[in-house]
Amino acid sequence: MADTLNDLLKATSRSFYLTLRVLPAAVRSQIGLAYLLARTTDTIADTELVPMAQRLEALHALRERILGQNAAPLNFGELARQQGLPAERALLEKVESSLALFQTLSPADLQLVRDVLTTIVSGQELDLRRFGRWGETTGEPPISELPAREDARPTTNQIVALETAAELDDYTYRVAGCVGEFWTKMCRAHLFPNAPLDDAQLLADGIRFGRGLQLVNILRDLPADLRKGRCYLPADKLNGLGLSPADLLVSANEPKLRPLYNDWLDRAEAQLAAGWAYTNSLPWRCARVRLACAWPILIGVKTVAKLRTGAVLEPQQRIKINRAEVRGIILRSVICYPLPAAWSRLFVSASAQARRIS
Repeated sequence: MADTLNDLLKATSRSFYLTLRVLPAAVRSQIGLAYLLARTTDTIADTELVPMAQRLEALHALRERILGQNAAPLNFGELARQQGLPAERALLEKVESSLALFQTLSPADLQLVRDVLTTIVSGQELDLRRFGRWGETTGEPPISELPAREDARPTTNQIVALETAAELDDYTYRVAGCVGEFWTKMCRAHLFPNAPLDDAQLLADGIRFGRGLQLVNILRDLPADLRKGRCYLPADKLNGLGLSPADLLVSANEPKLRPLYNDWLDRAEAQLAAGWAYTNSLPWRCARVRLACAWPILIGVKTVAKLRTGAVLEPQQRIKINRAEVRGIILRSVICYPLPAAWSRLFVSASAQARRIS
């Protein structure tokens, strides 16, 4: 069973699988299982061919199993049949295997995983209720089914935007900031329980770390999300620039959006800087955990650098870090780790590059 789930982890996220492999064995299975179940709930929430009410019902049933409130076997066969990717189909088909391994965790670890998954699912449910109703209530086709022309602009009720920055902060905590909190508590308990650390600062930076990674994803995925009827950039900030969410479907509006977009890039980079401080506050002997933290941070900063100059409203030009660049980041970090000065420059150099090209 464990081998099957290991294969699932590898198939569902190559980048996280690299992180998982480097983690110490004492926390690898707990964090891997939490990730796998979170990906399962995410797959349920994102199955757009299934009505929102059915997805909410499936999320509720899985949350009850995770919390130990119900022992009835889950059957996500219909949801699985709607998946285009084999790995996501397998996630739903093998949910009982994931839950069986989940039940083998110690009581303390079980509670930590339950806490983080409950928060993540609350964010996914909020997302569904916030964004999932427009197609059902208006009867209009999804943005993704509109003709691929810039003059094929939807009506304003075809894209739902978050209202304020506070809503975005709340969302990034629910789906990612809480993961930094969970990661911190799990590693603290198993890897460095007696280390003299400022736990309050560590948790705060861990939350900002997770939020920063999610914010980079949101900014990178802006064109794709818009075509799904979702805008995570707050409406009040867009209105201040004389823009509506529908205006962001037109790539010619990028110069008008840029000042606000760059502000959010600055916020993401500041949160990643908190993640770097978090990484360096961990005991030096915990090389595996520090490397596992450093990789997504350095990938995130490099992504920010590309977003500062890329065509961020152009759906055909998805901005991302390629595999060769990821390998380069991993190799440099491993080489630099024994050299404190070189290690400390990794983030500074990446951040400086982002600033030079902005």
